[in-house]
Amino acid sequence: MSQSWWARIGTGVAVAGVVGLGLLAVPAGAGAAPELPPVSPEDLVTSVQQAKPGPFNGTVELDNQLGLPAIPDVPQLANGTSTARVWSGGDGKGRVSLPSAQGEKTLVSDGTTSWAYDSADRTAVKSAAGAHPDADMTDPTRSAAEAITQLRQTSDVRVDGTAEVAGRPAYELVLTPKPTERTLLREVRIAVDAEKRIPLRLTVLANGSTDPAFELGFSAISYGPQDASLFAFTPPPGTTVKDGAGRPQTGAAKPEGAAPTVVGDGWDTVIVARMPAGQAAPDAAQGRARPEGTPNLAQLGTPVSGSWGSGRLITTAVAAAIVTDDGRVAVGAVPQQVLTEALAK
Repeated sequence: MSQSWWARIGTGVAVAGVVGLGLLAVPAGAGAAPELPPVSPEDLVTSVQQAKPGPFNGTVELDNQLGLPAIPDVPQLANGTSTARVWSGGDGKGRVSLPSAQGEKTLVSDGTTSWAYDSADRTAVKSAAGAHPDADMTDPTRSAAEAITQLRQTSDVRVDGTAEVAGRPAYELVLTPKPTERTLLREVRIAVDAEKRIPLRLTVLANGSTDPAFELGFSAISYGPQDASLFAFTPPPGTTVKDGAGRPQTGAAKPEGAAPTVVGDGWDTVIVARMPAGQAAPDAAQGRARPEGTPNLAQLGTPVSGSWGSGRLITTAVAAAIVTDDGRVAVGAVPQQVLTEALAK
């Protein structure tokens, strides 16, 4: 399983550092199922992997029923509906606008440089394209395509009829974990544009529930050339510019930190990462200061311990994370036992 897809589920839940779980693609309202030529699951998957839709723009809606409380600066993680505007120019060029009660967050990539700008605190993070944690969000279809690619080998895949999403006829592709997979998820449904073959909607269903825990998709989409100025960004006057690690651009060395470790594959993949020095899990009882902008984990999780150490367990309907007291994070769409096994390795 690709690190980026699970990181959207896990890291967003664990440290609330990413807005939502990634803009993959919430339905625009039910309509009559369109009549489309039959297509096999294999052919549909292949066509998604090979799709080149060209430039487009649209409105994306997130319907989140994960059960997390409201977290300052990351309203998309709390239950409810939120909206974003997206533009894709192709060749790595993209723009996402995320309105919030405090202002607006804007993610822009020109294919070489990425910017993440927050109007609320007038800060902008500059990084190489793809290097910033939010960078992939400028392509709202890529993560769903990655999910199909990475899950197909450990899934039963079928086409479950058709649907209309954002005014576009679409096939409903369904991936169900094989019996050997240890996961909190029951199935993932992806509505695929019948003509362009890009994912238009992602629906995640958890075990034990018939209601979606998470839906993300287009309510409107339009294909065609986009204004090139959308993919250029100049920080407004008075903006504090930081580098991709979140520090002022002073030329100082980047913080040390090992690359994430991937444990397992398919649906029961776990990503184990270490937070940068000075950003370990805050614990008021141990007298640690909580870095500005990070959530209070004591309010989000419950204490857990084992041979791997101790920390806090944070769970939602579709994912779980353990943030250890020594600064590690283990995340995945898996039960607690799978996380602890990964941490013990």
